[in-house]
Amino acid sequence: MRTPGQIWEEADLPARRLAGLALNPSAAPEVLLRLLAEGPLAARMVLCRDRDLPDAVVGAVIEHPDPRTRGFFAVNPHVDPAQRARLVDDPEWFVRGHLAEGPRVTEPDRPRPLPDATVVRMLTTYEAEHLWSLYRQMSPELTRSLPAHPDPEVRRHGVFRWSGLSGDERAALLADPDERVRDAARSCACYDDPAWVESELPERPCHSRTHLLLHSALSRALVQRVLVAPAHEDDRRMIARNPTLPPDAVVLLAADPDPKVRERIAGRADLRPAERRALVADPHPDVRRTVARHPGLDADERRTLATDPDPRVRLAVSVHPAFSEEERVRIDYAVPMDCRFGAHGAGGTPRDPGAVRRDALSGHPLLRRQAAGEHTLPADLVARLAEDDDLGVRVLLAQNHPDAPAALLLRSFLEYTGPERARLTTRPNFPRAGLAAHAGHADPQVRALAARDPQTPPATVERLTRDPDPQVRSAFARHPNLPQARLAELLADAELAHPAAANPALAPATRDRLLATQGRGPW
Repeated sequence: MRTPGQIWEEADLPARRLAGLALNPSAAPEVLLRLLAEGPLAARMVLCRDRDLPDAVVGAVIEHPDPRTRGFFAVNPHVDPAQRARLVDDPEWFVRGHLAEGPRVTEPDRPRPLPDATVVRMLTTYEAEHLWSLYRQMSPELTRSLPAHPDPEVRRHGVFRWSGLSGDERAALLADPDERVRDAARSCACYDDPAWVESELPERPCHSRTHLLLHSALSRALVQRVLVAPAHEDDRRMIARNPTLPPDAVVLLAADPDPKVRERIAGRADLRPAERRALVADPHPDVRRTVARHPGLDADERRTLATDPDPRVRLAVSVHPAFSEEERVRIDYAVPMDCRFGAHGAGGTPRDPGAVRRDALSGHPLLRRQAAGEHTLPADLVARLAEDDDLGVRVLLAQNHPDAPAALLLRSFLEYTGPERARLTTRPNFPRAGLAAHAGHADPQVRALAARDPQTPPATVERLTRDPDPQVRSAFARHPNLPQARLAELLADAELAHPAAANPALAPATRDRLLATQGRGPW
């Protein structure tokens, strides 16, 4: 079966025109229904996957005889998830598998969750191979309720959140009345049994050995085996991170000749004062930089690290929570600007609001950046950080806060050129008015902003359909102010026929000819 990329690559120019018409916001439901019934596969793919659809068209998609067409709708990120959920009992495994896979979004964003009842239906009826990514489409409420769900098959899926379950939840699952649930719980609990881990540890390096050494309960005998006869030089580095490492092994590895081992030990919360002091004085700067983040540093250790010869160490300790603002000011640190200022995932345990406020009001840009990434930052702090003098603070606020103001979003896009820049244009408040002023900008991504402004003059729109940058040309081919003569030219252009057919100013007579001739024209 051809992939979506292959379908598009093999589509001829008439098919691409019809695919553009399928995206046209002015296309009436009757037009979309005709494309669904008569259009080539490329047009149906775009129609069902890449736009929102009216209810009448959704109903026709659900009943469409081609499973590929229904499969495209199953991964549509634009429609209400409840509409996609109508495919939950589709007779074709291909469609069900796509529904379970869900829309493709860029991490850390997640697709909008499917209805809880739909997810439960899938957990209890779908083949296991289709469920590996379903967790991305679960609501937080359903995810939390899985271990105590009335249906034993759903509880069995809840077992696989074992590391995040409370002791009571684990105990209940181990004593569950359903044998399959108990078996699943025991299969997870065994990783907490040092004797079992020791007996199952592979002798040679592999993914299983790595997982066990990093995350599972370690017996003293296994630790000794790794120290005396490691299977690979990374073995000591792996157990150095394991939270079950015995205290005497922590002491031993704190003096390991490998600085990577010491660096991992330096990140442990259970360091004793003697080992911590030794790591503060370690000759390797990466070790000192790691221990500089330790919450238990005493005043002498903080002062030592605050004057460290390595600027990265000084920067790491400068944000230590035990420092006062006055003490921070006296540290010679430089804040890096060549960073990724992108989206942070929502969810997890919310930070203490008081701590967030202290960070937002701090004189240290890294602390303000940390506060700026909070999705629930209150309005007064949003207003304050939107005017911050640090680019990172402003962009992180723009990327993460649902109420980031329009002026901040535009300013961030204009000033930030790093990873996830384009994501800023997808934020809810990104402006449209006034963007025509950027039509002559040297940066093609900024020029393309003018395509969002409904007031961009027709002459400017036409000029930018000839821009040297292909993304700019494509954006302006869809602008409703494009003169009709130029729009007709672009429908014959191999590169721009697709976006031109999506132009909402497409004349009804042209649209009708596209439909009547299956995209071949003339117009």
